[in-house]
Amino acid sequence: MAEVSRILQSVLLPPFSNKLDGITNSHFSSYKLYRRNKLNISIRCSSISTTEATKSTKTQNIPWGCETDSLENASNLQKWLSESGLPSQKMDLQRVDVGERGLVANNNIRKGEKLLFVPPSLVITADSKWSNSDAGDVLKQYNVPDWPFIATYLISEASLMKSSRWSNYISALPRQPYSLLYWTQSELDRYLEASQIRQRAVERINNVIGTYNDLRLRIFSKHPDLFPEEIFNQDTFNWSFGILFSRLVRLPSMDGRVALVPWADMLNHNCEVETFLDYDKSSQGIVFTTDRVYLPGEQVFISYGRKSNGELLLSYGFVPKEGTNPSDSVEVSLALKKSDKCYKEKVEALKKHGLSASECFPVQVTGWPLELMAFAYLVVSPPSMSRQFEEMAAAASNKATSKKDIKYPEIEEDALQFILDSCESSISKYSKFLQASGEMDLDVTNPKQLNRRLFLKQLAVDLCTSERRILYRSQYILRRRLRDIRSGELKALNLFDGLKNLFK
Repeated sequence: MAEVSRILQSVLLPPFSNKLDGITNSHFSSYKLYRRNKLNISIRCSSISTTEATKSTKTQNIPWGCETDSLENASNLQKWLSESGLPSQKMDLQRVDVGERGLVANNNIRKGEKLLFVPPSLVITADSKWSNSDAGDVLKQYNVPDWPFIATYLISEASLMKSSRWSNYISALPRQPYSLLYWTQSELDRYLEASQIRQRAVERINNVIGTYNDLRLRIFSKHPDLFPEEIFNQDTFNWSFGILFSRLVRLPSMDGRVALVPWADMLNHNCEVETFLDYDKSSQGIVFTTDRVYLPGEQVFISYGRKSNGELLLSYGFVPKEGTNPSDSVEVSLALKKSDKCYKEKVEALKKHGLSASECFPVQVTGWPLELMAFAYLVVSPPSMSRQFEEMAAAASNKATSKKDIKYPEIEEDALQFILDSCESSISKYSKFLQASGEMDLDVTNPKQLNRRLFLKQLAVDLCTSERRILYRSQYILRRRLRDIRSGELKALNLFDGLKNLFK
């Protein structure tokens, strides 16, 4: 999975307009993650039909690119890069695992050594020169944000095949990565029913579809000679956005510009590595600094960012081995109870801080965020604490300038029990899927279809196993804390009874 990214967006912008001058490239590159409920998209894709969603994720007939582990175009890519200004490299592109390729050291590499030195002329950004300049000029007139702009650019250059200066790079890109963007709706429902990452995948698919439809209606349909539908269609946009989600990087030293960096995007991710790509002003190239020694024959890694296993599957199509990712987390869904006498008041308090009645919070092996505890306090708080609703809602929002660790001892037990119930409900879903996974797909006879299903199922099993592991740890911590609270209360009660008996 030779895909690189430091900071990737998990959703796209809502439909843009050439009339809205306020929407700029920076808006798109800095757009924050939607919370689960903000899009009002049900798990069955209410904004599009299930059939349409399934169809849109079957990317067929992409005439460019290669298989994810193919080395057939590697020599041409290396030759072109060298001829175009890439310095001699201490790494070669090789097969590194089943279904993977990566960069492997061909020399001794020291810790703290700078590698790559990809010149800006070999980097694709929103400022890159179009082979079809008229098409680029039209998109600029509409102030198309960076992500859809680069996605369209990539399709335009790919369609020109050998006529594009990027042909050797594009031919080495995967024809169909295994990111969740390429899973069908039925595959998401079948294999990821227990995980909240399924909803994130649905949101991403909907946003890619919505972005393409917006471009088609506002621009492509008005310039069919520049953007013919046989080239600029949903399938090709799925491909180009799949490439961007898995390979686009943000370069802090180039004013945060997002870019595709050929050769560098062949580096694989390692959870233990803490090195990132950036522009080096002294050498005027894209580099990274190694944080360890590499011997000849060893694969060289960078970090794609501190992402959970679910986020890595969402964008890159792989799941690290269980217990190897210190940034791993699982999203736990908490919701207000509609039977709550103060339901309306609590919803209003949450709305003031950009939250809704149902929210997801990340839980790690090391614990959970203050926001989750604050939301739980709000859920279990009685009418007598209505004056504290606002404070709880504010603390539950990650938009607060300073995180406040609020405590309400009188309802702490109820809050912890509520979180425990939510964790155990999720554990039950994961266990049900994992128990049933062995019996899945036994009726599939088509070898190609069977191989795909087995591969996707294994990814789902790996993800669900790692997420359930975190929930088991949280369950253990919560039970201990509740036991301590209840044993303390029992001691206090026994002491009180003893004092009463003393004065009788």
